[in-house]
Amino acid sequence: MSENMMSMTGKIALVTGAGAGIGQAIALAFADHGAHVAAADINNASASRTAEKVCERGVRGLAVLADCGDVQSIGRMVARVVDEFGRLDVIVNNAGTSRAALIMDLTEDDWDRTLRLNTKGVFFCLQTAAREMIRHGEGGRIINIASISGRGWPLASNAIYAASKGAVIALTATAAQQLGPHNITVNSICPGVTITDLVTRVYEGRVDSTGKSVDEQLAMAEKAIPLGRANSTQDIAAMAVFLSSVGGRNITGQCYNVDGGLVSN
Repeated sequence: MSENMMSMTGKIALVTGAGAGIGQAIALAFADHGAHVAAADINNASASRTAEKVCERGVRGLAVLADCGDVQSIGRMVARVVDEFGRLDVIVNNAGTSRAALIMDLTEDDWDRTLRLNTKGVFFCLQTAAREMIRHGEGGRIINIASISGRGWPLASNAIYAASKGAVIALTATAAQQLGPHNITVNSICPGVTITDLVTRVYEGRVDSTGKSVDEQLAMAEKAIPLGRANSTQDIAAMAVFLSSVGGRNITGQCYNVDGGLVSN
């Protein structure tokens, strides 16, 4: 595929949870391919650092403070992006949360906190962005960050997290059908084991129960991966760029595992 097919030059992209990890990697990859990027995060300092890195790549960057589990905050976030850039072409719904826990140790608070951000937040970010894309009339791209946990991977951080990501996968398929007539594509990416601060915290939460250090747990996880390596955040970012580029213009309603071969469905 030619470099042109991966171009995002002049596109306006919004990435949630962009202060670190996968979200930051996606924001910077978009900038590297020519997009102007709004980096949204609940931590304003983190969002600002990502926006600064975006600007260093010769495109426009914007830091947006947002709580993606709060519908009003989501509305303000999208409005800020449109006020600043004039439109919204791409949104990546990446903000999420989890913790390591067995099913019998999970609580109602875990349910409410996880579903609030991972499922409710994704839905209302998707809906709010789609409204703006429809209003502008030139279509758009919506990418939801799900997880192989939502496909039944047995080593999910916890059962509630798996349920939240399974909901995102189902939402992606339905939204793609209903938004297709507006030339809006909706796809999801299911990362496997990916080296981020969030994943490190999950492994830290399992040190006592497994008797193994974070490094030992990661080594065991990589042993189970057919390609023998965990994802870098850039592996996820590369798929997000493809789905947002000209090359992904006729792909919608799909869910792509980026996991080194861990899950086959």
